[in-house]
Amino acid sequence: MSVSIDSNQICSFDTEEINEQRAASELTIITDSEKAMSAVDLNGGRVYITEAQADALTVAGAVDGRKNLKATDSDSVI
Repeated sequence: MSVSIDSNQICSFDTEEINEQRAASELTIITDSEKAMSAVDLNGGRVYITEAQADALTVAGAVDGRKNLKATDSDSVI
């Protein structure tokens, strides 16, 4: 999977299932609580991205809808 952002803040997502281009301002980065990963929903599909990619998308103009997750297991180090 690759995510790229051009000089006009157009974001390209290229996966086996999705090949999509969108303006960064049209995107919202979310947190998938079950997978504890950041993602972007595109055309009914979900693209999982790294935190570095999520940060780059927000700098380009995407809405940062991520939320911090807390561990609830009592033997967690967090």
